Amino acid sequence: MGASLTALLIAVVGVAGTLGAALLTQNRADRTKRMELRAAAEERREERVHAEELRRAELERQRQSESLERRRACYIALNTAARQYVTAMTNHVHALRRGEDAATSLERLEECRAAYRDSHAEAQMIVPNAVARASSDAKDHLNEAYGELRKYAADPSRYAAELAAMGPELHEEVWRHVAAMKVAMRIDLGIDDD
Repeated sequence: MGASLTALLIAVVGVAGTLGAALLTQNRADRTKRMELRAAAEERREERVHAEELRRAELERQRQSESLERRRACYIALNTAARQYVTAMTNHVHALRRGEDAATSLERLEECRAAYRDSHAEAQMIVPNAVARASSDAKDHLNEAYGELRKYAADPSRYAAELAAMGPELHEEVWRHVAAMKVAMRIDLGIDDD
């Protein structure tokens, strides 16, 4: 019985070894597959994160582009309105000095003033601080000049000397601040050429 028991024992060990090897091989294959699946899932997650980052970057670029275009349109309107306002004041001064009927030039002045006021109000909502400071400074000087002009226009003969000085004063004082506003706007748009 000793030899048959030994043979049986060897057979059992052999079968157990064969089955154990198959189980170990399957276990290793399962573990490898799980690792591959985890790696693939991590790769997909990284791709999703990267795609989301690209989407956000594109949205930010688009937002900045729209903001720049909105500011550009605002700056064009504000600069045009300010220049027309100063020109209308200058024309009204000349009409008063020449003793012409100033009703037409006053009407044009009021139209330009209203257009400037509207453009400036819009600009206050969308421009950065540097441009807001420059545009407020220009607005202050425009309003001051307008106030003086209206005072002198009430009695042109009494304020003839002041009206004579006002034309050059508009060009020296007011235009300088309108030009500074324009420079601030160009800098913000990235087109400053020093």
